[in-house]
Amino acid sequence: MIRSLRESKAKLSELVDAARQGEDVLITVRGKVKARLTKAGVADRASTGAVWARQLRALHRAYGKPRPKTSVEQILADIRQDRI
Repeated sequence: MIRSLRESKAKLSELVDAARQGEDVLITVRGKVKARLTKAGVADRASTGAVWARQLRALHRAYGKPRPKTSVEQILADIRQDRI
């Protein structure tokens, strides 16, 4: 389905429904295709989480975990002392 930008603005919800049902919707400006609406894919949460975890482990290996020189308790005590 090909629609002009002007028509797309007026009937956006209908075009989104068509794309949701699997139809590609091409949007034109002055006769040239500028955008395409397509059905959104469903991300597999398990694989997305696995990819994220793998990247995080790689960052930890590359940079290591930062070790604070002072404890959290000491930092909080210093902040509280500044308030007095």
